Amino acid sequence: MVSSSSSSSSSEVKIVSECFIKPKTVALKSKEPYHLSPTDHVVLSFQYIQKGLLFLKQSDYDDATKPKDFMETLLQKLKDSLAATLVHFYPFAGRLSTLKTDNPRRSYSVFVDCNNSPGAGFIHAKLDLCVSDIIESTYVPLVVHFLFDHHKAVNLDGQNMSLLSVKVTELVDGVFIGLSMNHSIGDGCTFWHFFNSFSDIFTNHNNLFCLKNPPIFREVSGPLCRLPYSPLDKSSISHQSESPVLKERMFHFSSETVRSLKSKANQDCNTTTISSLQSLTAVIWRSITRARKAPNDQETTCRFAADSRSRMDPPLPTNHVGFYVSATSTTAKNGDLLEKNGLGWAASKLHRAVTEHTGEKIASQIDRWLKSPPAAVHDPNVVHMGSSPRFDKYGCQFGMGKAVAVRSGYGGKFDGKVSAYPGREGGGSIDFEVCLLPEFMEALESDQEFMSLVSSSQN
Repeated sequence: MVSSSSSSSSSEVKIVSECFIKPKTVALKSKEPYHLSPTDHVVLSFQYIQKGLLFLKQSDYDDATKPKDFMETLLQKLKDSLAATLVHFYPFAGRLSTLKTDNPRRSYSVFVDCNNSPGAGFIHAKLDLCVSDIIESTYVPLVVHFLFDHHKAVNLDGQNMSLLSVKVTELVDGVFIGLSMNHSIGDGCTFWHFFNSFSDIFTNHNNLFCLKNPPIFREVSGPLCRLPYSPLDKSSISHQSESPVLKERMFHFSSETVRSLKSKANQDCNTTTISSLQSLTAVIWRSITRARKAPNDQETTCRFAADSRSRMDPPLPTNHVGFYVSATSTTAKNGDLLEKNGLGWAASKLHRAVTEHTGEKIASQIDRWLKSPPAAVHDPNVVHMGSSPRFDKYGCQFGMGKAVAVRSGYGGKFDGKVSAYPGREGGGSIDFEVCLLPEFMEALESDQEFMSLVSSSQN
């Protein structure tokens, strides 16, 4: 297991203990290999998904004699609940392996070995900072990256490290629960389904039968996904390059602002079909493009991750486990986006890209990748939208009440990466986690049109 510590921060995340957690009971189906689907294979060179929740310690534990007992009790309950949750999500306790076939010609397929594994990771750590040091900082402190296990790991590393790791960091007045999950076994929908199930089982005292929405795993039928090279051979995969030094900042948009932007975008286009997220994404696309100050004839792309489940034939339910995300995008000249047209035009392009992203297009994307995997090349003019405000991130409480903030780790970040979270107060409010090069972040913060939309109430 990879241990994490921050040498570049004034406060260091110190590991107290680490162990592995296996499912509480062994399911018969866990004896069989869990084979990855074609879309799961697509993301083997991506980094682990890392999201976590920051909680305040409850006032009941302010007395100096109680914090130790509080943490000991919390850690044991989390371990027990994790063991119970893994009964339902049994592949998450496994390791990646490959199946090689030489007939009729050599090919490889990746599967999860659920038997030859010590289990999911569990780490207890400490950090000598307060909750306010994290949520009141203008920029997300670098130390937040070290509140997660598997720092900078890519999914194919899952053959040697846990596919899921829970890192529980005790702060002076709070607790951070950070999950790192191998992206090849699940997307954001699966990630938050697991996180919420983990919390539900914790709340229901490890009752294995409390899940109202148990996960659904694929039944292995038909031919396996076979590739002409070993997907777990690092020499055969182009890794994502090291990210440059970025500024990360949370921007909060109130429910009133979101409703107003949606109304304006739809009025501009004389329609009612443009969504709140499409309207707000249009704002961030235009604002980041303006901050980059590229020439008017330069093209800019807004790319976003779309859930494929509802687009498949037949459609899959949201609790179907796996990586069912595909990229869709729209492109415009900077001058057309910023000078010739307004918010509604940009939002309508995003809406059109979503509606035209059909199951047939997704299948074609996957087929092209399996024949010839694309090189990992970052477009410096892209704005990439990830995550979703629809995920129930604040529904995970673990007996500590509603989290005060959601934060993410190092994985998958680059200049122009934006992640959407629900606002803590609900009601349709949205938080955007924006990652930009320092000079672009400074320009964005100086953009009066953009900053006038941002609420001062942010987590």
